[in-house]
Amino acid sequence: MHFSTRTNFGSEADPLTEALALRRRAGLPVLDLTESNPTRCGLGLDRELLLPPLSGDANCTYRAEPFGPSAAREAIVSAYYGERGVTVAPEQMVLTASTSEAYSFLFRLFCEPGDHVMVPQPSYPLFDLLARFCDVETRLYPLRFHHRWQTDLHALEAAITPRTRAIVVVHPNNPTGHFAAAEERQELDRLAARHGLPLLVDEVFLDYPVETGSGAPSARSFAAMPHREALTFVMSGLSKVLALPQMKLAWTLVLGLGAQQREALHRLEYVADTYLSVAVPGANAAASWLRHAGQLHAQVLARVRTNLAVLDRELAQWPLASRLPVEGGWSVLLRLPALEPDGEFALRLLQERGVLVHPGSFFGLPGRGWVVVSLLLPEGDLQRGLQALFKGVRDTAEEVHSQVHRNLSSNS
Repeated sequence: MHFSTRTNFGSEADPLTEALALRRRAGLPVLDLTESNPTRCGLGLDRELLLPPLSGDANCTYRAEPFGPSAAREAIVSAYYGERGVTVAPEQMVLTASTSEAYSFLFRLFCEPGDHVMVPQPSYPLFDLLARFCDVETRLYPLRFHHRWQTDLHALEAAITPRTRAIVVVHPNNPTGHFAAAEERQELDRLAARHGLPLLVDEVFLDYPVETGSGAPSARSFAAMPHREALTFVMSGLSKVLALPQMKLAWTLVLGLGAQQREALHRLEYVADTYLSVAVPGANAAASWLRHAGQLHAQVLARVRTNLAVLDRELAQWPLASRLPVEGGWSVLLRLPALEPDGEFALRLLQERGVLVHPGSFFGLPGRGWVVVSLLLPEGDLQRGLQALFKGVRDTAEEVHSQVHRNLSSNS
């Protein structure tokens, strides 16, 4: 039997995943500081708001519409973008089951096998898989931290080759949580236009500004840019906007000038019509659910900000660790002493203390001394996990110090 190379990942899990599975099979407790599924963190719409819209009579009939039910697109344009002062048309919107599916549509739209797309580093590692399944390669462009994260525009432009077909922007980024500033958004637009490349912009966390300046999140959206030169695809969906990953509904705005936009929509219609992946009940319910978006955002932001306060109180007790600013999103980057590779530290922390964190290397963070923690957890779980994490850091530092002392003594 022949299996394609694009699905050949080997039979062995990475050490951290394997250790986690072994611990759970043994019935040992795990304090999972990576948990970012809102439905498992006690967040989301109440059943009284969530379930009734799924029982409407409109769900009993089906009409195949390539870009998804027109009523749902009109509702999202009005209830999500219109309420935020962003003017777009339903005809510019393509519904998909997820943003992952939207990426696959766009990679197919622009790339031949062997072409590549530019993706930021650090960032969530899903892009490598999505590109691989589309026979596309990823090329990295760096984000730099100096007081705040920024795109290294010179490095990005230098990395573009004749086989580059698109630039991916995650806004705000996961896990750094930073928003691209207005000037940076304009520069990315101009850079993409210079090279004839589309911008693929992921804005799933746009509604969750945490430690950032005043102003509505929509004002920071690529969809709200007053001047645009590059063909731009802005993605979002219910998974983050309403903390409803189980409802599998996402959207992509196709924004651009004239003929390019029309051609993109024409070609995407064939792609979307081939799959018709959007489920009617969730699409029909979107209008009702979106009326409660503000309530949900307040709920999530309250949890995130409370947990940041918990983290800051714990950090005050543990001077070996620090955190980076969290402009937006649901995660925080912790800076630890660079005493061992991040993956080894995370593995030892799980095996010895039952605490799971993401090593920085999972997101492509440079060097050692990074871990990523979710801010969606219930406050008590986060506090217990952080205390165990920082004790692990202290014990590692003491162990390294003792080893150095022993080496010096043996050499004297």
